[in-house]
Amino acid sequence: MFATACGVASVIPTEAPVDPTLVSPTKTFSPPPSGERIIQFSGYEWIVRDGGLSGPGPNKWSGSNVWLDNEGNLHLKITRTNDGWYCAEVTTTQRFGFGKYQFQVIGQIDQLDPNVVFGLFNYPTDDVGPDGTNEIDIEYAHWGNAEWPIGNFTLWPAQEGIDNVYETYDFELNGTYTTHRFVWESQQILFQSLHGHEDNDENEIASWLFKPDEPLKYIPQQAMPIHINLWLFEGKLPVDGNEVEIIISSFTFTPFK
Repeated sequence: MFATACGVASVIPTEAPVDPTLVSPTKTFSPPPSGERIIQFSGYEWIVRDGGLSGPGPNKWSGSNVWLDNEGNLHLKITRTNDGWYCAEVTTTQRFGFGKYQFQVIGQIDQLDPNVVFGLFNYPTDDVGPDGTNEIDIEYAHWGNAEWPIGNFTLWPAQEGIDNVYETYDFELNGTYTTHRFVWESQQILFQSLHGHEDNDENEIASWLFKPDEPLKYIPQQAMPIHINLWLFEGKLPVDGNEVEIIISSFTFTPFK
């Protein structure tokens, strides 16, 4: 059973809840390969992606498309060079478990090109699960179709062989500041986006509570790193031919006690 914030239905779990203490709130995984660039942003270490053609997309990735300004804001940019288009991604060197994840963003994310994707998400390491599982996504993308709603809350289930579930929405910003959250618990996930840089629930754009009947099939139960990326859907060039830049002013993680 699925439920949105507009009308949450009650469900009786068919599986015993997982004790949140079984999931490490913050756990360092294997060090990045030698030579990887590491930056400090919002109190955490992030690996800057740099490399040739690879997914998602596939795309090419440039470390030059990631930088911090004098105020400590994180910039991600899609750039055009003589060698083609390059995208941007960062990943934490730590894994995070159950808790509240909040990203504060500066950029016109409601007006992204149909082929541009901006993602805020966790992603499984090899020991957690394969691609297409255990992923909690907040993404702004038309997926190549300008008619598709720009806002996407998505969960890739914990178990293989189960379809992803998602909620989409359209919106218009009244500025360039937005706040995006997911609150990850053992039996449910709450997604939320808001106008402005908010620590409360004021000026909400959209929210979605996903609370399945069988939470252990759907809700990830192991700690994972956080990714932030800006990329081109299926590696297709921006329709408008323009470079794209988005700023992330902060990321915070509040573990459950």
